[in-house]
Amino acid sequence: MKPFFSIIMACCDVEPYIREALDSVFDQSFGDWECICGIEESKDNTEAVIREIAEKDSRVRVFTHPRSGSCSATRNVGTDMATGEYVIFLDGDDTLEKESLARIAAKINAAPGADLYPGVVVAYTEGTDKREIRENYPPESSPAEMTGIGATLLLDRLWGGQYCPMLQLTVFRREFLVEHDLKCIYGLRRQDSEFSPRALYLAKRVVPLHEPFYLYRIRANSVSLSAKGPGHFHKDWAIITKSLFAFFAAVSREPGFDPRVAPCWVRQWVSRFFFFWFSPYNLGSVPRERRIETLNIIFDDGFGDFEALMKYAGRGKRIAGWWACVFVRHPLWRGAAELFFRCYFRFSGMKKSRKADFCTPDNSAGGERSGAKRA
Repeated sequence: MKPFFSIIMACCDVEPYIREALDSVFDQSFGDWECICGIEESKDNTEAVIREIAEKDSRVRVFTHPRSGSCSATRNVGTDMATGEYVIFLDGDDTLEKESLARIAAKINAAPGADLYPGVVVAYTEGTDKREIRENYPPESSPAEMTGIGATLLLDRLWGGQYCPMLQLTVFRREFLVEHDLKCIYGLRRQDSEFSPRALYLAKRVVPLHEPFYLYRIRANSVSLSAKGPGHFHKDWAIITKSLFAFFAAVSREPGFDPRVAPCWVRQWVSRFFFFWFSPYNLGSVPRERRIETLNIIFDDGFGDFEALMKYAGRGKRIAGWWACVFVRHPLWRGAAELFFRCYFRFSGMKKSRKADFCTPDNSAGGERSGAKRA
């Protein structure tokens, strides 16, 4: 008989935290779960500790894979291995709230079969009293049930580009993930920002839980906080941007496409694209050669996907998009394009960047509160 929950745990160099993480699962009164631990090649004794614990409880399953630098491989392989009805993604340095599985299961059973059940994450900074509640669908502003398109529109209305894309916020119906072959891009950091918008759009039913169930540890030696300077994640953001533009191009050609989502994605994805490559701060801090290199990732097969989305942009953004293409296509005009964007950011009312935006796990560039923290 398949378990109710499959808890997929990403583990790499988490020896100081992994016992606490697993204890938070074992201590749940709701015991109908399996825990799949994906162990990336580690420099400490993470694997030995997990295998010792797994020998004592058959509900814990273990697999290993080479070091990749992100949670993507564990999440993908873990989803393929999972036998549970619903999937929870847990990082090996985080924990579940006490009794949270019982509370979540009760709410799911009250509205069974939805594709996504967004919950609440409590983020805390290790060694301090700083805590932050992350919930994309506050109860006073959200219906009891939505379609994925409706949830996308609501996110844009409530938060614009400021919503939290963390995968850990959501309990997923496993068959939904399998049906749509929803996978994270291998080796990608900040993968939540690429995965979550696609999953949300494709969902037929979204039922917010309004339930705090995940304790997210912000620690100084995580990948995000140990990033070295501006542009450190530029390649990752280029891969994310290219993938999302291609996703729009694909779904916009399907019968029944709802064009109301396109302006939402323009505000979120295109604004972030301009910010990363052309905001005054990044023009001054990220070398032009680096920006050209990563722009070539986005546009290596042409500008069609980008231009398809830009048809839904306002006049100002369309002009800015034209200059972005000029920057890529015409080397002699790059200085003029950068001058345009300095003026564009000055007069368009777009928020000024924070220097920490490329480096912090809870304030990723473009305003998103990113959960792409490697375990």
